[in-house]
Amino acid sequence: MSIWTLNEKKRPINKLNADLDVDTLIIGGGITGLTCAYFLKDLGNVCLVDADIIGHGVTMNSTAKINYFQQCIYTNIADNDYDKAVIYLKSQKEAISLIKNIIEKENISCDFENVPSYVFASSKDEVVFLENEVKFLRDNHCEVIKKEPPINCNCYEGYCVNDTYIFNPIKYLNGLFNILKNKISIYENSRIFEVEKTNDKYICIGDGFKITCKRLVLGCHYPFFLLPLLIPMRSSIEKSYMVVSRVNNDRKFTCINTNNPVYSCRFYNDGKNIYQISLSRSRNLAFSKDDEYQFSRVCEIFNIKDEDIILKYSNTDIMTFDHMPYIGEIDNNMYIGLGYNTWGMTNGVLAGKIVSDLIKKGESEYTEIFNPKRINFSSMLKFPLYVFNNMKSYVGSKINKNKEWYSNNVRFKNIDGDNVGVYIDEEGNEHIVYNKCPHLGCSLIFNEVEKTWDCPCHSSRFDIDGKRIKGPSVLDITYNKKR
Repeated sequence: MSIWTLNEKKRPINKLNADLDVDTLIIGGGITGLTCAYFLKDLGNVCLVDADIIGHGVTMNSTAKINYFQQCIYTNIADNDYDKAVIYLKSQKEAISLIKNIIEKENISCDFENVPSYVFASSKDEVVFLENEVKFLRDNHCEVIKKEPPINCNCYEGYCVNDTYIFNPIKYLNGLFNILKNKISIYENSRIFEVEKTNDKYICIGDGFKITCKRLVLGCHYPFFLLPLLIPMRSSIEKSYMVVSRVNNDRKFTCINTNNPVYSCRFYNDGKNIYQISLSRSRNLAFSKDDEYQFSRVCEIFNIKDEDIILKYSNTDIMTFDHMPYIGEIDNNMYIGLGYNTWGMTNGVLAGKIVSDLIKKGESEYTEIFNPKRINFSSMLKFPLYVFNNMKSYVGSKINKNKEWYSNNVRFKNIDGDNVGVYIDEEGNEHIVYNKCPHLGCSLIFNEVEKTWDCPCHSSRFDIDGKRIKGPSVLDITYNKKR
C-alpha cells in the first residue's frame, strides 16, 4: 500500500484465461504502458496485460512529481554532450505538456496542481553543482529563481522553478483506464512468464493463456528476460525509502537536494487529511540492505515523529550510465521503455509517446538520443562498475545470510536440501520461502519494515509467504515440501 492507494476504490478485475491473437501487446499497466495504450487506442487490435492491478507497481510508490528541475541532471549529461542535455530538457518539458493536455482534454480528476519545485544544496560542496545547473537552465530559457525551500532542510543555497506540477498517479492511471477499457482489451492479474519469437510474431506465454502479437511493447519496470539488452550490465538500481506523515499545513511545493544522499519531500491533500511524503535514497541497491535504518534516517532528516507516521514503503529505480532513459526498439517490432533515473512520471509518459510514434509513424525526434542499444565511451567506463555491483550483490547475498540487523524473527536454514528463509510473525507462526530469487539466483534479504523478501541484485520482491509482488522475477518462491 502507498499513499496513492490508501483510499482507492476497488473495481472488478478482468483476468485473462484464454488465448489471444492481437496486433499490439503492451506488457505493464504503469504510466509507460497506459500512456502508450492511450496513443495507440485507435490502431487496430491493442491489448494490455498487467501481472497485478493497473498502477500497482513502481508507479504506485512514486512521489509523483511532474518536474523538469531534476537535481543536477543536465550538467551531468552536458559533461559528455551539451546538445544532448538540451534535447533532454526539451523532452522533459514536452512530457509535462503531454500530461497536462491529457488531463485537460479527458477531464481526469487526479489532484493535478501547479506548485513550485526547489532544488537545494545541502552542503557547501553541492553549491557549485547547483549553480552550474541553474546556469544551464537559464541559458536555455528557463526562469529559475534564487530562493530557499520553505522547510528545515539544512540548505546552503536554493533555487526554484514555478512551471512544475504534482498529482495523484493512481487517480491519473484510473482515469486513463476508464478511457481505454472500452477501446482496447485490458487484463489484470495476468502474468506473462515467457516471450518466444517465431517468424514475424511474438508468442507471450502466461498462466493458462498465450498471446500472439505482431508488435510487443515492454512497459514493465525491469525486463523479465536477460537478452537482448543485458540490462544488469547496462544499469544499476537505486532504492529509495518513503515515510508518509500527517501534517497540519498544506505546503504547496516540492523540494530535493542536488546529490547523494538524496533528501526529498512534497505534500498531498486528499480532501480529508494533509500528508508530507518524505524520501531519502541510498546510492545503490548493492549498498542498501538495512531497511529499518534507512527508514529511520528519513524520519531523522525531516524530524518526523512516530505518532505522525501513516505509512512506510520503498521503491527502486533503474539508473543508466548517461542519466537518460532507454526508450525505443530493441528487436524487430519489440519496444521498451525503462531506466528513468528516478524521474518516472515525465520519462514514463515520454516513453509511451515515443514508442507509439515509432509504431504509428516509424520515427520519433528522440529515437537516437534515447536509443536503448546506444553505447559510448561513458557506458564503457561504467560497465565494470555495473558488473562489480551485480557481483557484490550476488556474492554478498550468498556469503552472509544472517545479517547483523535481523531480529530473532528472521532465520535461514536448510530443509531436506532446500535453502529456505523463515519469518516468524507476532503470533509465532512460521512463514517459510525458498531463499533464492527465480530471476538470476540471488539469495534474498528480509525487509522487516515492509515484511517482504527482497532481491538485493535486481529488486524482485515477494510477500512473507513467497508470492511475487514485483519482478523481474515472474515466479513465486512459495515453499513446497513435496518439491
